Formats: sequence, structure tokens, C-alpha cells
Amino acid sequence: MLVHICCSVDSHFFMEKLQQEFPDEKLVGFFYDPNIHPYSEYRLRLLDVERSCKKLGIELIEGPYDVENWMDAVRGLEKEPEKGSRCEVCFDKRFDVSAHKALELGETSMTTTLLVSPLKSQEQLKKSGDAFHASHGVEFIAFDYRKNGGTNDQGRVSKEQQLYRQDYCGCIYGLTMQRDQQQRLMDEMFSPISQQIFPSSIEERLELYTRRMELEEQAIAYRIVRERFLNYRLMRSSLSVGGTVVPSYPLVYSTINRTQVQGTIDFEIDGQFFLNREEVRFITIETFNALTASNYYNTQELMFHAPAVETEITLRSRLTSSPFNTSAIIVVDKIPTAKITLLLETKTYEDTREKLILR
Repeated sequence: MLVHICCSVDSHFFMEKLQQEFPDEKLVGFFYDPNIHPYSEYRLRLLDVERSCKKLGIELIEGPYDVENWMDAVRGLEKEPEKGSRCEVCFDKRFDVSAHKALELGETSMTTTLLVSPLKSQEQLKKSGDAFHASHGVEFIAFDYRKNGGTNDQGRVSKEQQLYRQDYCGCIYGLTMQRDQQQRLMDEMFSPISQQIFPSSIEERLELYTRRMELEEQAIAYRIVRERFLNYRLMRSSLSVGGTVVPSYPLVYSTINRTQVQGTIDFEIDGQFFLNREEVRFITIETFNALTASNYYNTQELMFHAPAVETEITLRSRLTSSPFNTSAIIVVDKIPTAKITLLLETKTYEDTREKLILR
């Protein structure tokens, strides 16, 4: 039987149940989910599915990430709610490719782990599956493992196996509406030009779950724990000196009261040059290099190849003598002498992140 897989949280419990009820059935997992955005999130979910299938002894095949074709298929349905017409088209698209894969492998039946998700309509899924049974000859079997406390059991298995538990369906349209309703920043779609990996970003989780697999291969005990913290994202920034834009780099947690501030350098203390407004201060790239043991040629290089966020936080604490300081600290090639216009739009917000703890 071909089993279309959407994510490990659904698939691990679902395929465990299949193995228990059909011990003689060969299961083949098929991860085909071009609806997952961004690509880093796709890679993260695939990584955890690979781990899950390995634990269960199930062969896994990855389908194509043909996101352009998927977006063409749902065009015009961007505003549809969860369980609406866009989801139906999405199921059709994924079932079509899955049915063809089943035929290619010589399988006569298929199912999907989407059936166990409480966020999906089983009626929609069965309708799409039955349609492809009629047109392709591949029987769609709609197992209902939600009933009789199945959803609670699924949650228990997810925690026991320390699976990656995403908090959105996958597609950019559902994510946009969900974050709007929650009045939360859609930081999943941020991609810093600095190439930094920010706390609680998909990229950080991808590193964490990759490391988790390495620990398991080495039989090293660990736990994944969650912690609350104050997160930060830079939306946009620029620095004009005497009307000319110059390279500049705001350290992590740099904020101002408004989006823009104007002023001139007022005084200097220990290599920090203070603006006469908004608690803004400047340091040169030479000072940055000296205090971080770096070797950046200029500020522009720093802008595109920044150090780890932890390095900047350490530097901020050293410059301000406080881990809670959020004054804007701007790195420049040389300290401005003319009138300064600083544009700085940022977002600080309460958030949670996952950490690996060795046991």
C-alpha cells in the first residue's frame, strides 16, 4: 500500500496503526507536499519524516517539490479558508501524483496520513480519493484513526517520540491568514540578507533536528525542551549622512521609538559615539572587529555575512553592560560628522524556541 505522508506528527501514529492492523501489508511512504512553504520548512518536515520512517522500518520515497505547479493549481483560491476549496484542490493535486506513483510501483491501493489530522476534513479527503479510484483504478482507503480517542493517542505518541510539531498547515496562504488572525509576525518568511540564523527561525529548527538525528546515531541521550524569550526581527534599515546613503549595520535588538530619527553625534565614550536623540550610538567596523575577534574588511561585508546572533548579543552586553539593552547600536565604516537620518523598522515580540538538552 502506498501511504501519502504529510508530516511526522500525523504519519508516525498513522503508520504505527497500519502496521498493527495490517502486519502482512508492505507499506511504502510517499512524501509529496509542494504546498509546504517556505522550502526550509519543507526540508524540516521531510527530515523528521525520514527519521520516523527509519524508526518504523518503512521505505520512504520523496516526490518532486514542484511548487510552481501547485501554485498554478490553486490560483484564484488564495483567500479560501482552511477546509475550503483551496484545500480540496490541494488534495486533488497531491492525490493525483500519489496515485500515479502507486501505479508506477505496481500498488493497487493508497491512503494518506492527512486523514488523522484534526485540521483536515475527512469528507474532502475521501471525496478526492474516491475520484482518483474511479479514474486511475487505485483504491483509496480512508482509515479513521481519530475516533475512539485516537487524536489523544496521536498527541501522546508525538510527545513520546519528540516529533517536530509544526503550528501551521504548510501553505503560504493558510499561514498568512493564520498569522493575521493571531496578530503575529509571519517570521517564517523572513530571509535575512545577513545570512544569519535567527532564534526560533525555521533554519534554527532545521539545525536542531539535524543535530538530534546525529545524537541518536551516536546513542547520546537528549531532550528537546521549549523556552520563552524575547524575539527580534529587523524589517528594514538605512542610514543617510548629509543626504547620502552609507553602509550601516544595526546590531541585533537595535530599536528606536519611531521608524526614523534625525540628529548629529553629540559625544563619545570608549569608542561609542552617541547621537543626540533616541539613545542611538555608533561604533566603527574596526571597533566591531576588535571586540568580536572578527576580520571584516568593511561594513558592507558585515551586512551580507554577519556573525552568529549570539556573537552580536555578547557584543551588545559588553558595550552596554546590560543583557536587556535595546538601544540602537549601528556599525559604520567611519563615524558620521554631518547630519544623520536613521531609518530603522524592527519588531520585538514574545516567542518560544526549542533547545536540545543532553542528558
